[in-house]
Amino acid sequence: MAGKMNKKLVLENGAVYCGYGFGANVASAVCEIVFNTSMVGYQEIVSDPTYAGAAVVMTYPLIGNYGITDEDYEAKAPTVGALIVREYNDFPSNFRYTKTLTEYLDENGIPGIYGMDTRALTRAIRDGGVCKAVIVDIDMPTEEALALIKNAELSANPVADVTCKKRWYARTANAKLSVVVIDCGVKLSTVRTLNTMGCNVTILPATATAADVEMMQPDGVLVSQGPGNPENAAYVAELIKAIRGKYPMFGIGLGCQLIALAYGAKTYKMKFGHHGCNHPVKNLATGKMETVAENYGYSIEAESLASTDLDATYVDIIDGTVAGVACKEDKVFAVQYEPNTTSGPEGRKNLYEEFTALMKEGK
Repeated sequence: MAGKMNKKLVLENGAVYCGYGFGANVASAVCEIVFNTSMVGYQEIVSDPTYAGAAVVMTYPLIGNYGITDEDYEAKAPTVGALIVREYNDFPSNFRYTKTLTEYLDENGIPGIYGMDTRALTRAIRDGGVCKAVIVDIDMPTEEALALIKNAELSANPVADVTCKKRWYARTANAKLSVVVIDCGVKLSTVRTLNTMGCNVTILPATATAADVEMMQPDGVLVSQGPGNPENAAYVAELIKAIRGKYPMFGIGLGCQLIALAYGAKTYKMKFGHHGCNHPVKNLATGKMETVAENYGYSIEAESLASTDLDATYVDIIDGTVAGVACKEDKVFAVQYEPNTTSGPEGRKNLYEEFTALMKEGK
C-alpha cells in the first residue's frame, strides 16, 4: 500500500476503521454490515442478490487476485451495498478474467475500502452483532458520518428491490420437467443447476399469484434465496400457503424461512448470521454431518415448529439453529444453506436430485 489513506468506515457505535478506497467513489452509502468467511468466490458474493444493500467484510485477506469473469455472475446486476477487504489486488492473474474487481464495482456504483484490520472488524461484528455502517471520505468528521447513519433508512422490503419485474425463461435441450421459481433474489447458478437436471425453468416475480403459478402448469416450485427479513415478504408466504400440497416444493435460504412462515412457524433475526463456506450441518434423518455454504441472517424458531406440519431436517452444528425443514405429506422441503450441486459420498443424492425425484413421482 502506498500513499495517504483516503476513506474510512464508520460503524453506528462510533468505531472508525481507516483505509483506501477502490471501486466507485460515492459520497456515502449507509448499509448493514456483515462478514463472509469464504476463501474464494468474491465475484459470486458481490453479485449475489441475497446481499442486497449490505456492506460485506471478507475475512480472507487477499481479494481481487483473479479478477472478474463474464460467466460467473449470480445476477445480471449487483445490488451489494459495499465491499470491505484487508488487501486488494488490482492486477489479476487469471486467463478467464475480463475486468478487475474495482472496474466492476465502479461500473455498478458500489464503493469498496481496503487496508484496515478486517480481523478486528469481524470480531467487532461477532461481539456486537450486525449494525449499520457507512464508508465516507477520511476528512469527514465522525460525528457527521454518525448523523448520516442515524438518519438513513434501510430498505424495508429488499425482496422487492431484487426480484424480476416480469417472468422470464431458462430452457434446456431435451427437458423432462418444468419448474417455476419464485424469485425472491434467485442466483443464476440455481437456475443453471435446474437446467442441468433436465428442467425448463420459468422465473416469476415474488409478487406472483397462485393463478400465475397454476397457469404455467409446473411439475414443481422452487422458492429462491433472497435478502432481508422474511416477515417483510409475507406476501410470498401467502402464495406458498395457497399452492402447498399441489406441487413438490423446494425452498432455499429465504425460501426456507418463508415456507416456515407459511406453515405457521416463527422466524427471528440472528446476531450476526451465517455467511460463508465450510459450515457443518447435521442431517437428522441419517445422523451424518455435511459441510455446506450458508448465507442468511434470519433463522427459524425451533420451538415454533412443534405446532406446525413441518419437521426439522437439518441443524447447524455450531449453534444448533434449524438448517432445514420438511413436510413429507405435502412434498415440501427446504434448507437454509446453499444445496450442493454434486452427489454426496456413497451415492447419496444432492437436494436438487431429491427435488427432481419428487417431481418425477408426481408425473
